[in-house]
Amino acid sequence: MDRTSASPPTADSAAPATPAPATADSALTHGLKQRHLSMIALGGVIGAGLFVGSGAGIAAAGPSIVVAYAISGLLVMMVMRMLGEMSAANPASGSFSVHAERAIGPWAGFTAGWSFWFLLCVAVGLEGIGAAQIVSGWLPGTPEWAWVALFMVIFLGTNLAAVKNFGEFEFWFAALKVIAITLFLVLGLLAILGVLPDTDAPGLTNLTGDGGFLPKGMDGFIIGLLASVFAYGGLETVTIAAAESENPVQGVAKAVRTAMWRIAVFYIGSMAVIVTLVPWDNPKVAEVGPFYAMLDHLGIGGAAQIMNVVILIALLSAMNANIYGASRMARSLVARGQGPAVLGRISSGVPRNAVLFSSVFGFLCVLLSYWRPDDVFPWLLNMIGAVILVVWIFIAVSQLILRRRTEPEKLVVRMWLFPVLTIVALVGMVGIFLLMLRQPDTRDQLLATGALTAVLIGIGVVRQRRRGNDGAAGIPAQRK
Repeated sequence: MDRTSASPPTADSAAPATPAPATADSALTHGLKQRHLSMIALGGVIGAGLFVGSGAGIAAAGPSIVVAYAISGLLVMMVMRMLGEMSAANPASGSFSVHAERAIGPWAGFTAGWSFWFLLCVAVGLEGIGAAQIVSGWLPGTPEWAWVALFMVIFLGTNLAAVKNFGEFEFWFAALKVIAITLFLVLGLLAILGVLPDTDAPGLTNLTGDGGFLPKGMDGFIIGLLASVFAYGGLETVTIAAAESENPVQGVAKAVRTAMWRIAVFYIGSMAVIVTLVPWDNPKVAEVGPFYAMLDHLGIGGAAQIMNVVILIALLSAMNANIYGASRMARSLVARGQGPAVLGRISSGVPRNAVLFSSVFGFLCVLLSYWRPDDVFPWLLNMIGAVILVVWIFIAVSQLILRRRTEPEKLVVRMWLFPVLTIVALVGMVGIFLLMLRQPDTRDQLLATGALTAVLIGIGVVRQRRRGNDGAAGIPAQRK
């Protein structure tokens, strides 16, 4: 399948070039159908961070968590629009890593790609641990590590097979998550209207009472805002998967254009329904999750087990998607000369060595949670704390540069009010970094992520200089 670069020849393009990522992408199969891509995009915004992690944000910010999610949601929408613009013009399994290399230089592609790979692999381990804890609760006495190993084997097999198998798993996982959250929202709205049996319409009692809309002041709101920002992780996977779909350009464009209503309904809508129905200081909101607290408040029997099933599905879906995303990112980096060549081998259209390596690294993180729970494992968690913000900054800077190089006919998706909103998004990301420095809990995460990023930048710059590249983007204008 021929693909032409979005950037016309410029003075910069005369610099020595590295191998094109799309040349390598052509070895991958295009087994994902539009329904797979649509559901991956739809389900990508519904993770365990929404079902469980949002509880801490509500406990800190109170009803103002709705505003926090709206602000962070607007930022994420802008990031996805920028990423969609570049990915529709230049589909590649390395996604933003490829765009950063084209726009800024090989060191930027190296840093963005390997930091995201590291994030996904550690997340695979965390999700495996969370899923194992739920199953061990159902089957007391069974070792958690054995359940993690079982999940790893299942999803390793899924991702080692044809990409359509990954697509089918994610299609049904995402469908179940969408059905679950839709039912929650419908029940919540009916309860707010007072039409459910044995329920009274709460009105504005929970929004304005007990401390008001901003019960813990701006400090509480800032904590809620930071929690909401990192709940949106996972949206980027759809642009990675698009490179293996039947119609990459159309798939990316459709996924990005529907991002706005998905974020508004699933995140902002959920938070609005929950804080309207349940007092924000209900201990169950933070302890067992806001969705459980809402079901329990409505008197729905078995609320805990219902939520455990939904959260288990969300965790398993995230494991599957993150193994896929990590393997494709690693493979794309290797294809551009940014990693060990053995990870780039393709078998039956699948980068099996990259899948195996990413899975093993994820399982190693699980073992570290048992072997070194007090030092090494927390260090790993801190290092991935702000990686997604680093990735978003690379996306925004890349879009600022590549937009001016892109042929107008390639702009199937356009960033709104360019360059104003791109700059606004960058300012917002810097603002989040400053807020993280202000909070003791997030300060350590930011410093650890900063150290990881600095190391990767250093390695990337050294590698670039050794290859004799003067810093110009290493992606040639014509790619097939």
